Amino acid sequence: MSPKRILAFSCWLLFACLLVIGCNQANTPNSATSASPTAQISTLTISAAASLKDALEAIKPIYNQAKPNINLAYNFGSSGALQQQIEQGAKVDVFISAATKQIDALDKKGLLVDGTKKNLLQNQLVLIVPQNSTKISDFQDLTSPQIKKVALGEPKSVPAGQYAQQVLTALKIADKIKSKFVYAKDVRQALNYVESGNVDAGLVYLSDAKSTAKVKIITTAPENSHSPIVYPIAVLKSSKNIDVSKDFEQFLSSNNAAKSVFKKQGFVLAGS
Repeated sequence: MSPKRILAFSCWLLFACLLVIGCNQANTPNSATSASPTAQISTLTISAAASLKDALEAIKPIYNQAKPNINLAYNFGSSGALQQQIEQGAKVDVFISAATKQIDALDKKGLLVDGTKKNLLQNQLVLIVPQNSTKISDFQDLTSPQIKKVALGEPKSVPAGQYAQQVLTALKIADKIKSKFVYAKDVRQALNYVESGNVDAGLVYLSDAKSTAKVKIITTAPENSHSPIVYPIAVLKSSKNIDVSKDFEQFLSSNNAAKSVFKKQGFVLAGS
Protein backbone atom coordinates (compact mmCIF):
# COMPACT_ATOMS: atom_id res chain seq x y z
CA MET A 1 0.00 0.00 0.00
CA SER A 2 1.38 3.40 -0.96
CA PRO A 3 2.16 6.02 1.72
CA LYS A 4 -0.71 8.17 0.44
CA ARG A 5 -3.21 5.33 0.81
CA ILE A 6 -1.89 4.50 4.31
CA LEU A 7 -2.31 8.13 5.32
CA ALA A 8 -5.83 8.30 3.88
CA PHE A 9 -6.82 5.05 5.62
CA SER A 10 -5.44 6.32 8.96
CA CYS A 11 -7.39 9.55 8.67
CA TRP A 12 -10.57 7.66 7.86
CA LEU A 13 -10.04 5.30 10.82
CA LEU A 14 -9.48 8.22 13.19
CA PHE A 15 -12.64 9.93 11.92
CA ALA A 16 -14.65 6.73 12.42
CA CYS A 17 -13.41 6.37 16.00
CA LEU A 18 -14.26 9.96 16.83
CA LEU A 19 -17.72 9.49 15.32
CA VAL A 20 -18.39 6.41 17.45
CA ILE A 21 -17.21 8.18 20.64
CA GLY A 22 -19.39 11.18 19.87
CA CYS A 23 -22.46 8.99 19.37
CA ASN A 24 -21.85 7.17 22.65
CA GLN A 25 -21.55 10.46 24.52
CA ALA A 26 -24.78 11.69 22.94
CA ASN A 27 -26.59 8.56 24.10
CA THR A 28 -25.17 8.69 27.66
CA PRO A 29 -27.42 10.60 30.07
CA ASN A 30 -25.78 13.82 31.21
CA SER A 31 -25.58 14.17 35.00
CA ALA A 32 -26.77 17.76 34.77
CA THR A 33 -29.86 16.93 32.77
CA SER A 34 -30.80 13.40 33.79
CA ALA A 35 -31.12 13.89 37.54
CA SER A 36 -34.23 12.23 38.87
CA PRO A 37 -36.90 14.55 40.25
CA THR A 38 -36.63 12.63 43.52
CA ALA A 39 -33.06 13.91 43.89
CA GLN A 40 -34.32 17.46 44.27
CA ILE A 41 -34.32 18.81 47.81
CA SER A 42 -37.57 20.17 49.21
CA THR A 43 -37.58 22.24 52.38
CA LEU A 44 -40.45 22.06 54.85
CA THR A 45 -40.83 24.87 57.38
CA ILE A 46 -42.33 23.60 60.63
CA SER A 47 -43.59 26.14 63.15
CA ALA A 48 -43.94 24.35 66.48
CA ALA A 49 -44.55 25.09 70.14
CA ALA A 50 -41.32 25.63 72.10
CA SER A 51 -42.03 22.59 74.26
CA LEU A 52 -41.58 20.38 71.19
CA LYS A 53 -38.01 21.50 70.49
CA ASP A 54 -36.13 18.53 71.95
CA ALA A 55 -38.49 15.94 70.53
CA LEU A 56 -38.59 17.35 67.01
CA GLU A 57 -34.83 17.88 66.90
CA ALA A 58 -34.39 14.21 67.88
CA ILE A 59 -36.88 13.12 65.21
CA LYS A 60 -35.19 15.13 62.44
CA PRO A 61 -32.39 12.61 61.66
CA ILE A 62 -34.93 9.77 61.81
CA TYR A 63 -37.07 11.52 59.22
CA ASN A 64 -34.04 12.45 57.08
CA GLN A 65 -32.98 8.82 56.98
CA ALA A 66 -36.40 7.84 55.65
CA LYS A 67 -36.78 10.94 53.46
CA PRO A 68 -33.25 12.05 52.47
CA ASN A 69 -34.53 14.57 49.93
CA ILE A 70 -36.58 16.56 52.42
CA ASN A 71 -34.99 19.23 54.60
CA LEU A 72 -36.79 20.20 57.81
CA ALA A 73 -36.49 23.82 58.95
CA TYR A 74 -37.89 24.40 62.44
CA ASN A 75 -39.28 27.60 63.91
CA PHE A 76 -39.98 27.26 67.65
CA GLY A 77 -41.83 29.74 69.84
CA SER A 78 -44.97 30.32 71.86
CA SER A 79 -48.07 29.05 70.07
CA GLY A 80 -49.67 32.49 70.18
CA ALA A 81 -46.66 34.17 68.58
CA LEU A 82 -46.46 31.49 65.89
CA GLN A 83 -50.16 31.92 65.14
CA GLN A 84 -49.64 35.64 64.63
CA GLN A 85 -46.67 35.04 62.34
CA ILE A 86 -48.77 32.75 60.15
CA GLU A 87 -51.64 35.23 60.04
CA GLN A 88 -49.17 37.91 58.96
CA GLY A 89 -47.99 35.80 56.02
CA ALA A 90 -45.04 33.81 57.37
CA LYS A 91 -44.05 31.01 54.98
CA VAL A 92 -45.00 27.92 56.97
CA ASP A 93 -45.85 24.42 55.77
CA VAL A 94 -46.89 22.71 59.01
CA PHE A 95 -48.02 24.17 62.34
CA ILE A 96 -47.97 22.26 65.65
CA SER A 97 -49.55 24.16 68.52
CA ALA A 98 -49.56 23.42 72.25
CA ALA A 99 -53.28 24.18 72.45
CA THR A 100 -56.36 24.02 70.24
CA LYS A 101 -57.09 27.76 70.56
CA GLN A 102 -54.39 28.91 68.15
CA ILE A 103 -54.90 26.28 65.48
CA ASP A 104 -58.70 26.66 65.64
CA ALA A 105 -58.28 30.40 65.05
CA LEU A 106 -56.29 29.69 61.88
CA ASP A 107 -58.89 27.16 60.79
CA LYS A 108 -61.70 29.71 61.15
CA LYS A 109 -59.76 32.06 58.89
CA GLY A 110 -59.50 29.37 56.22
CA LEU A 111 -55.74 29.05 56.43
CA LEU A 112 -55.55 25.28 56.95
CA VAL A 113 -55.74 22.48 54.39
CA ASP A 114 -59.05 20.67 54.88
CA GLY A 115 -58.77 17.35 56.66
CA THR A 116 -55.25 17.90 58.02
CA LYS A 117 -56.11 19.30 61.46
CA LYS A 118 -55.83 16.61 64.11
CA ASN A 119 -54.57 16.09 67.65
CA LEU A 120 -51.03 14.73 67.65
CA LEU A 121 -49.92 14.62 71.30
CA GLN A 122 -50.97 15.11 74.90
CA ASN A 123 -48.97 16.42 77.86
CA GLN A 124 -49.13 17.13 81.58
CA LEU A 125 -48.42 20.22 83.67
CA VAL A 126 -46.00 19.89 86.57
CA LEU A 127 -44.70 22.02 89.42
CA ILE A 128 -40.90 22.19 89.44
CA VAL A 129 -38.15 23.69 91.60
CA PRO A 130 -34.36 23.94 91.26
CA GLN A 131 -32.76 20.53 91.83
CA ASN A 132 -31.40 21.30 95.31
CA SER A 133 -34.45 23.16 96.62
CA THR A 134 -36.32 21.82 99.66
CA LYS A 135 -38.80 24.66 100.11
CA ILE A 136 -41.82 23.11 98.38
CA SER A 137 -43.69 19.82 98.65
CA ASP A 138 -46.99 20.74 96.93
CA PHE A 139 -48.87 23.56 95.21
CA GLN A 140 -50.13 25.03 98.48
CA ASP A 141 -46.55 25.74 99.53
CA LEU A 142 -46.40 28.41 96.84
CA THR A 143 -48.27 30.67 99.28
CA SER A 144 -45.41 30.43 101.79
CA PRO A 145 -43.48 33.67 102.51
CA GLN A 146 -40.32 31.72 101.64
CA ILE A 147 -41.43 31.55 98.03
CA LYS A 148 -40.72 34.87 96.34
CA LYS A 149 -40.95 34.13 92.61
CA VAL A 150 -42.95 31.63 90.53
CA ALA A 151 -42.36 31.30 86.79
CA LEU A 152 -45.09 30.60 84.26
CA GLY A 153 -45.73 31.40 80.63
CA GLU A 154 -47.49 34.61 79.71
CA PRO A 155 -51.15 33.44 79.71
CA LYS A 156 -52.13 35.72 76.82
CA SER A 157 -49.85 33.95 74.34
CA VAL A 158 -48.37 30.87 75.99
CA PRO A 159 -50.67 27.84 76.39
CA ALA A 160 -48.58 26.51 79.30
CA GLY A 161 -49.24 29.80 81.07
CA GLN A 162 -52.96 29.50 80.41
CA TYR A 163 -53.02 25.98 81.85
CA ALA A 164 -50.96 27.15 84.85
CA GLN A 165 -53.43 29.98 85.51
CA GLN A 166 -56.30 27.49 85.36
CA VAL A 167 -54.58 25.16 87.84
CA LEU A 168 -53.76 27.87 90.36
CA THR A 169 -57.29 29.24 90.10
CA ALA A 170 -58.81 25.79 90.60
CA LEU A 171 -56.62 25.28 93.67
CA LYS A 172 -57.75 28.69 94.97
CA ILE A 173 -54.26 30.15 95.28
CA ALA A 174 -53.95 32.25 92.11
CA ASP A 175 -54.98 35.53 93.78
CA LYS A 176 -52.79 34.82 96.80
CA ILE A 177 -49.59 34.47 94.80
CA LYS A 178 -50.15 36.63 91.69
CA SER A 179 -47.61 39.17 92.98
CA LYS A 180 -44.98 36.42 92.78
CA PHE A 181 -45.56 35.61 89.11
CA VAL A 182 -42.64 35.97 86.70
CA TYR A 183 -43.99 35.71 83.18
CA ALA A 184 -42.00 34.02 80.43
CA LYS A 185 -42.27 34.45 76.65
CA ASP A 186 -42.63 30.68 76.25
CA VAL A 187 -42.52 27.55 78.40
CA ARG A 188 -38.82 27.00 77.73
CA GLN A 189 -37.99 30.37 79.22
CA ALA A 190 -40.03 29.47 82.31
CA LEU A 191 -37.98 26.27 82.57
CA ASN A 192 -34.74 28.25 82.23
CA TYR A 193 -35.77 30.58 85.06
CA VAL A 194 -36.08 27.57 87.37
CA GLU A 195 -32.90 25.90 86.09
CA SER A 196 -30.88 29.03 86.82
CA GLY A 197 -32.38 29.49 90.28
CA ASN A 198 -33.72 32.92 89.38
CA VAL A 199 -37.13 31.82 90.65
CA ASP A 200 -38.19 29.49 93.45
CA ALA A 201 -40.60 27.41 91.39
CA GLY A 202 -42.29 27.15 88.03
CA LEU A 203 -45.09 25.48 86.14
CA VAL A 204 -44.07 23.74 82.91
CA TYR A 205 -44.95 20.69 80.87
CA LEU A 206 -43.74 17.27 81.97
CA SER A 207 -41.83 16.99 78.67
CA ASP A 208 -39.88 20.16 79.50
CA ALA A 209 -39.09 19.07 83.05
CA LYS A 210 -37.75 15.73 81.76
CA SER A 211 -35.36 17.49 79.40
CA THR A 212 -33.00 18.64 82.16
CA ALA A 213 -31.36 17.38 85.32
CA LYS A 214 -31.29 20.86 86.82
CA VAL A 215 -34.87 20.82 88.07
CA LYS A 216 -36.94 18.58 90.31
CA ILE A 217 -40.57 17.66 89.73
CA ILE A 218 -42.62 18.24 92.88
CA THR A 219 -46.06 17.19 91.72
CA THR A 220 -48.34 16.92 88.70
CA ALA A 221 -51.35 19.21 88.35
CA PRO A 222 -54.67 17.37 88.80
CA GLU A 223 -56.19 16.64 85.40
CA ASN A 224 -59.52 18.19 86.41
CA SER A 225 -57.80 21.46 87.30
CA HIS A 226 -57.13 22.52 83.70
CA SER A 227 -58.26 22.02 80.13
CA PRO A 228 -56.88 18.94 78.36
CA ILE A 229 -53.34 19.62 77.16
CA VAL A 230 -53.32 18.61 73.52
CA TYR A 231 -51.00 19.41 70.62
CA PRO A 232 -52.90 19.76 67.34
CA ILE A 233 -51.13 19.71 63.98
CA ALA A 234 -52.22 20.95 60.55
CA VAL A 235 -50.90 21.78 57.08
CA LEU A 236 -51.13 25.38 55.89
CA LYS A 237 -52.84 26.22 52.59
CA SER A 238 -49.97 28.58 51.80
CA SER A 239 -47.56 25.62 51.66
CA LYS A 240 -45.92 24.96 48.30
CA ASN A 241 -45.35 21.35 49.34
CA ILE A 242 -48.76 20.24 50.55
CA ASP A 243 -48.34 16.55 49.68
CA VAL A 244 -44.92 16.39 51.36
CA SER A 245 -46.33 18.24 54.37
CA LYS A 246 -49.15 15.74 54.67
CA ASP A 247 -46.62 12.94 54.53
CA PHE A 248 -44.58 14.54 57.33
CA GLU A 249 -47.71 14.87 59.47
CA GLN A 250 -48.47 11.19 58.91
CA PHE A 251 -44.86 10.26 59.69
CA LEU A 252 -44.99 11.89 63.14
CA SER A 253 -48.03 9.88 64.18
CA SER A 254 -47.20 6.55 62.54
CA ASN A 255 -43.42 6.02 62.53
CA ASN A 256 -42.43 3.79 65.45
CA ALA A 257 -39.08 5.50 66.00
CA ALA A 258 -40.73 8.93 66.07
CA LYS A 259 -43.38 7.70 68.49
CA SER A 260 -40.65 6.33 70.76
CA VAL A 261 -38.97 9.75 70.85
CA PHE A 262 -42.22 11.44 71.88
CA LYS A 263 -42.82 8.90 74.63
CA LYS A 264 -39.27 9.21 75.93
CA GLN A 265 -39.70 12.98 76.11
CA GLY A 266 -42.80 12.65 78.26
CA PHE A 267 -45.53 13.09 75.65
CA VAL A 268 -48.49 10.81 75.14
CA LEU A 269 -49.68 10.11 71.61
CA ALA A 270 -53.22 11.39 71.13
CA GLY A 271 -55.75 8.59 71.12
CA SER A 272 -53.41 6.09 72.75
